[in-house]
Amino acid sequence: MATPTAIVAYLALFAGAAGIFLLANLIVGRLVRPSLPNEEKLEVYECGEPTIGSSFVQFDLRFYVVALLFIIFDVEVAFFFPWATVFGKSTRLAAENGPTAAMTAEASPGELPEGVSTVLRELGVRDPSAPTISYNDVLTLAEERGASARTIDRRRTEISKAAADSTGPALSDSLTITEAATILEEMGRAATPAEVSQAAIRMSARRLAASTIVDIGVFFAVLMVGFFYVWKRGDLDWVRSVQSQRGELVQRMHPEATETPRGRPAGSILSA
Repeated sequence: MATPTAIVAYLALFAGAAGIFLLANLIVGRLVRPSLPNEEKLEVYECGEPTIGSSFVQFDLRFYVVALLFIIFDVEVAFFFPWATVFGKSTRLAAENGPTAAMTAEASPGELPEGVSTVLRELGVRDPSAPTISYNDVLTLAEERGASARTIDRRRTEISKAAADSTGPALSDSLTITEAATILEEMGRAATPAEVSQAAIRMSARRLAASTIVDIGVFFAVLMVGFFYVWKRGDLDWVRSVQSQRGELVQRMHPEATETPRGRPAGSILSA
């Protein structure tokens, strides 16, 4: 894993190389480009078109609504990076061939492979340690290992009754890996502590991945509600009116030709 000093050095190297590249292009362009100024080249223009009338005119503020919408949908891309990081690392942990595959039967229940510890630290876990597993997840694991649905339902009912009488743990209570392995052995679905640890980490990673999907769904829902609100208010009605005019033939005349009293060319959409 790169150290902070190395990261700063890489950034400085990248910025220096970019500055040298930009400066070299400016110097080469200054030396080799032709310089043939004339009256036509020095004229003021706007987007390749000659200017018409004065620039001190009333500006349609409706443009800012579209500009702000564009900025909102453009800036939201920045929020994809942390979401994509969490989603990618959680799905990596949940994969069968992911970092948890290095957890062998000989490994201690309290130890995590370096790959798993690294991913957990990148997800924000400061001190990765042996995972715990809920009673409900133990039953799910037993079902995945071939236990019948009737056995699982009977066991869930017994646990719920014991929890209601305060004589046993609830389904949501956490168990150690050793306790979970013992329960699986009692149910005839024996598993090593390493296999239980693998299952606990993968189940937690799948839940985290599912929560990120819900999170990004809410994020997009809020954006779309705001967009439809602006559309419903009629702030974008002029966009539809412009769409209806698309395809119509617009004839522009030279500025020195016939002009309207406001200084705009006749036949232009701008005069509408």
